[in-house]
Formats: sequence, C-alpha cells, structure tokens
Amino acid sequence: MLDKKYDWKAVEGKIYDAWEKSGYFAPEAHQPSADNPNAGKPFTIIMPPPNANGSLHIGHALFVATQDILIRYKRMKGYKALWLPGADHAGFETQVVYTKKLEREGRKFWDTPRDQLYQEILDFTLANKSHMESQLRALGASCDFSREKFTLDEDIKKVVYETFKRLYDDGLVYRGARIINWCARHQTSLSDLEVVSPELDDTFYYFKYGPFEIATARPETKFGDKYVVVHPDDKRYKDYKHGQKFELEWINGPITATLIKDDSIDVDFGTGAMTITPWHDSADFEIAERHGLDKEQIIDWQGRLLPIAQEFAGQHISKARPAIVEKLENKGLLVKKEAYKHTVPQCYKCGTAIEPQIRPQWFVAMTKKPRPKGARLAQRIWAAILRRKSLRDLALSAVKKGEVQFVSERFKNEFLRWMENLRDWNISRQIVWGIRIPAWYKGEEVYIGENSPGEGWKQDEDVFDTWFGSGQWPFATLMTTKKGDFEEFYPTDVMETGWDILFFWVARMIMLGKYRTGKVPFKTVYLHGLVRDKDRQKMSKSKGNVIDPLGVAEEYGTDAVRMALIAGNAPGTDPVISEEKIKGYRNFATKIWNMAKYVFEFAKEEGDGALDKKVLDEYEKVRADVSRYFDEYKLHLACEIAYHYVWHTVADDVIEANKRGEVSLAMLKKIFRGCLIMLHPFMPFVTEELYQKLPFEDKEDFLMVENW
Repeated sequence: MLDKKYDWKAVEGKIYDAWEKSGYFAPEAHQPSADNPNAGKPFTIIMPPPNANGSLHIGHALFVATQDILIRYKRMKGYKALWLPGADHAGFETQVVYTKKLEREGRKFWDTPRDQLYQEILDFTLANKSHMESQLRALGASCDFSREKFTLDEDIKKVVYETFKRLYDDGLVYRGARIINWCARHQTSLSDLEVVSPELDDTFYYFKYGPFEIATARPETKFGDKYVVVHPDDKRYKDYKHGQKFELEWINGPITATLIKDDSIDVDFGTGAMTITPWHDSADFEIAERHGLDKEQIIDWQGRLLPIAQEFAGQHISKARPAIVEKLENKGLLVKKEAYKHTVPQCYKCGTAIEPQIRPQWFVAMTKKPRPKGARLAQRIWAAILRRKSLRDLALSAVKKGEVQFVSERFKNEFLRWMENLRDWNISRQIVWGIRIPAWYKGEEVYIGENSPGEGWKQDEDVFDTWFGSGQWPFATLMTTKKGDFEEFYPTDVMETGWDILFFWVARMIMLGKYRTGKVPFKTVYLHGLVRDKDRQKMSKSKGNVIDPLGVAEEYGTDAVRMALIAGNAPGTDPVISEEKIKGYRNFATKIWNMAKYVFEFAKEEGDGALDKKVLDEYEKVRADVSRYFDEYKLHLACEIAYHYVWHTVADDVIEANKRGEVSLAMLKKIFRGCLIMLHPFMPFVTEELYQKLPFEDKEDFLMVENW
C-alpha cells in the first residue's frame, strides 16, 4: 500500500543515499545485457565546475537538471555514462568575494601577507566546495563523485603547467609590454571578455592643437600628447607631411609636436585629426607600435595623475578633468563642447572605468602559427601534425568541419564571427588567488618550469587567468582521474553550459583541447539561457526576484523544480521560472502518485481489453518521440510530450477506459511502468520511489538503471 500522499521531504534524501551507495553513478558499475546495442559505449559529460565561493543559485540548478537528464537517459539506454563533477577556484571572482568578506570584518585585503591570504581563501573555498557538493546531491545530480576534481588539485595544476610550457616552447606564449585592461580598484589586469562596455552620456571636447583642431572625451590623458595623426588621404591635411614638426601651446606650456599619417584614422569622426596617448589607449598603442613612437605613462595604477600633470599630479582623473578643461579654456584652447554618447569599458565586477595601461604580461598568441625552433623532436613533429595552425584556426577548422556541433545554429554563427576578430589573450592576473605562473627570472634570463631552477631565481608574482586553467578542464580532468579514463572517455560527448560564456570558456576549451590532444574536447555544445522571472527580468538580489533552488525544492520537491526549469525552455533561450510554475509541477508529482495508487490498488482486474492495442500503439509512438527528442537534444519537447501524455492521455483516457472495463489491468501496469521510465530523467525522485514500492515483475535494483 502506498502512502496517502507523496512526501518528497521524507523520500528525496533516502532515495539519493540509496543511489549513491549502489555505485551506479560510476560508468563501470552497471552492466546492461549483452544484446543491448549501446553496451560498453561511453557517453561523457564533464560538469562545468561551479565557482566554489558561495551557494548554488537557480542558474546552477538549470545546468544540474539539464546534464542530469541527459546522463540518466543515456545510462538507461545502456551507455557507460560518466558525469564527472568538479569545482572551480574561480581566481579573480573568488578574490573579489573574499575581499568583501574581509571588508565586513574590518580588515584590508592588501594588509595581509600573501601566503596567509592564500591559505585563508583556500580554507574558505574548500568549505564552500563541500557545501556545494551537498547541494548538488539535493538537486539529484547523479554524477560520479569518486572522480570529482578541483581546479587547484595538484595533478590538475601539473597539466596546466605542461600546457603553458608547451605553448611557450612553440612560440605561442610570450611576455611583452602591451596595452592591457587595468582595474584600478582591484589592481589587476582583465581580459577583453571581462570588460563590459555600457553606453554612457559624456562630453566631447574640441581643442586647438597648433594649426589643428582635435576632439576628445578624455582631456585628462593629454598631458604627454606630442603626435597628431591624420589619414594619408584626408584632403584637409594634404599640405602637411608625415613626420613634419611644429611648435604649439599646450596644457603645460609650449611643446614640439609631430604629424603622423596613418590609415587607421576615421576621416568622418570629429575633425579627422587626433592626438594619441599610446600608454592609455589600445588604438593609439597600435599606431605608436607601427611608427616606432614614444609612449609615456600619464596615469598611475590607482587612477591618479603622475608628475607630468604638474599641478594636477596626485589627483584622481575623474576629479581632475573639469579643472584641466578650465585651464585649457583660460588659455583660449577650448573651441567647443558637445553632448556625446559612447561606450565606456568597465570592470565587469565593480563597474570601475577600465584604464588602459602598458604593463609586462603573459599573452597567448591567438593567430600566430607554432614555431618550435630548437624544441625537442617530438614537439616539432607535433607542430607538423597540427599543420602549423594557429590556436584560432584549430578551433575554426574544428567547428567548420563539424567536429564540434552546436545545438543551435545561431551560436555556431556567433562563434565563427567572434573567432575571426581575436586579439592575443592576456593570461596574467595581479591577484593572490590562483595558479601561480611558472616563470622564473634571473636578470634577463627566463626559465619556464614548475620549480625553481636554482639559487637566485625569482618566480613571477602573477597568477593565471582562471579561464586558462579551466580552458583545459575536459582533458585535464580525464588525464588525472582513473587509469584509462582519458583513452575511454575523451573526447567527451556534450559540453552543456550557459550561452554567456561561449567565448569566455567554450571557445578556449576548443582551442586548447585541440592544441594539447589533437582532438576536440567535446562533440556537441548545448548552451542554455539565463534564468528569468515571470516578468522576464534577469534575476538579481537588488530586484529581490532571486529564487533559491534548494528553498523551493524544500517546499515543492526537487522534481517540480527540475520540470519547471526544462519544460517550455528551448536550448539557448532564457528560461522563465516562477513559484507558480514550480507549484504546478508539484501538482503533477502528486498526480503521478495518485495514478499509481489507482493502478495498483483500485484498478479493475477484469476487462475485455478492447482498447489494449490502441493504447499500446499510442504509448510506443510517444516513447519513440521522446527518445528522438532526447537524441536531438530537444529536452524541452521530450519533457512536454511525456508530461502531456501522462496527464492527458494516461490519466484522463487510459485509466478511465480501465474503469469502464475497456483496458486490461496488465496493459495499464505496462503503460504506467513505461511512464515512470520516460519521466525518470526529469523527475528522478518520485519515479524511483514508486518503482521501489510497486510490484513490477523483473525489476532492476533501481529505476535509474532500468532498460529505456
């Protein structure tokens, strides 16, 4: 006899413990029958490692539900299904979180010694990691915790070091003083992808610059400007020659300026003439590089003006700007001011305006071909195997040839478009928390290696951009778990993650995976959207619309949360979720429970079975459709078809037909068992509980390994 109602609070923990103790989360644990066509075939998902600096949120619940649904389906189909879990130290992001924690405690981050800070953040992260693992279990994640990895595991770090060394030896990693994105608040450089560029209202200033008129939104950077640049074909300046010098009055008095002609100048912007500040603007830096021009720092690392600014030295640039404009106006050099809308690069974490700076950093060359001169023979052979393709071209080729498939064509097109315009990747971060760059210096000598080569060598202070390490996650994990895992489970089958990190992470995994192993890291990319509330607003704490997945799971059941996240949400679209939607699927779980009570306690034994064949044919068609949508990664359609079939066909029609004596009890039980199988990937807890309690014949130990 089943309980009167389904009590998920009493069931879920008990069921999960039983699953985990069974060992069936490990791909080698369950052996399907030899006649199963999928027996022995691997199917692998590497979990995108959540940041181990806080609790799982509703976005995490979406990836957990999606990946668990795929793994449960493949496991029931007979595959050796491996879902490998992990956690990310999340360098910069975690340091930001920990900095705020210290501020709340009245401590200053930079007042704490580096080694002490690292240990404190490690302890903080490991505690969060443990909490996060318990949350994964609560959401029903059937991943193999015996293979769990952390991005700071020593063996993972070793793989990262090896990749860096190989890139260096191939000439694809270099250290250079180039323009970077500098966050003055967090005192670190950021990659282009960690910069947001909102459109802001500003003022555009026009100034006299000798015989020219220039325009700028940043007069505070102009103290060192001594080059004016025009387009070679601009007829307004045809009488001036490249390299021509002239005297003029400027901010701090008379200067000698030089005219430069360069094709990059937009003749339709402003006056078509511009002065350049090579230290603080990437476009200006490139012009200076092309023409061998001087570069001078005007703004320090805290965003304050340097002594070149004379009476403004030491002032923050945002406060100094009005006074600088006033000085130029008093000298008769201000021509006019205009309202101006433009994008202003900002740090994605704190909103501080990015200050481009020149700083020695480590870069990964995106478009350069490997040149392993002087490298060992094996490395030269490997470069030949890769046909001397750049990292960008390795990834482009893999996608264009179909080695990597995108579930949505839209994302494939976005990927290809973005990859065509790559700049070299700055992988240096001036933070404490992360994998320290294995570069050692002794005078002008540089040594690349995990350990110091000897006395007198000093290690680089910087750490890797966290995406450099996590970009190696698929092969690094499988190289460091159980013996033979890499050979059996790589390349992986699906990379399921949010569309917002297509370029942060997915592109870099393809580049580094192809470079390091010669194979793509995954065959299919499934990108989910960003969870939104019922009004389609992005969830944020400030709006008060954030849903705690564990909180609503406690109230309505984990199965209801999983269904609400998947139903109606196509890949790549932003899913809408609300408490009302979750409550509706709680009612569905109750419906399934009540159907089970009828089938096994109250159904009619007798019946002529007049509709049995029709019922079975309809069930077989639905099962085939659900399977097809699973195989096409249209989980939302598989979910919706199964839901409507169970509620509106089995409950409304088949059970009613049994009451009339037109469907046999044997057929009703067969169909209901099939319903539990179809629903199990989506609603694992209620389906498993019923499977354990109901007297089905020839049952497996668990529904999770029942034959699909």
